[in-house]
Amino acid sequence: MDQTNLGIGARVEHPKYGEGIVVGGDLSFTKVFFRNVGDKEIAKSFEGLKVLEPAGSIDNSLSLDDVKFALTQVLQKFADFTLLVPLGERWKGGQMILQPADKSLKPKEIPIETFFHKIVMLRDRLRVLEQQINGNAKLSDEDKVNLQQYITRCYGSLTTFNVFFQRKEDQFVGEGGKD
Repeated sequence: MDQTNLGIGARVEHPKYGEGIVVGGDLSFTKVFFRNVGDKEIAKSFEGLKVLEPAGSIDNSLSLDDVKFALTQVLQKFADFTLLVPLGERWKGGQMILQPADKSLKPKEIPIETFFHKIVMLRDRLRVLEQQINGNAKLSDEDKVNLQQYITRCYGSLTTFNVFFQRKEDQFVGEGGKD
């Protein structure tokens, strides 16, 4: 077999494992990833490996935006952190004042930025909880749906705080907003 087309990224077909992609190799083996089997080392002398698409014909280049998007997706899925979510301009520098009904008690003042940060952390933790529910192998599909509906109702209860968000895509959406 002509080994010049077997660079990393080449699509190949194996008689037993089906279609795969070359992911590496050395002088005597070609390492191929097969979707249902995983990585396999195929001897360079093996004649049954058919090249479907040579390595040079595939554009594997990534833009900086592609890398940023992929990294953001990974961090959102696996990390417990808060993304930068902008507070609406009219609230910046503001104070939230909690005034007790009993006038002999002092009011509590909280910077709106502090309160807003806690809302965003709550939203992000609900998202992580959703992902953990969806990825849980021990829960039945029915249990997952029931828990998802409960979380959606929690989002709906928090829509009051949407007034603080600068961007609409950062806001809470309840059951009525899923259309």
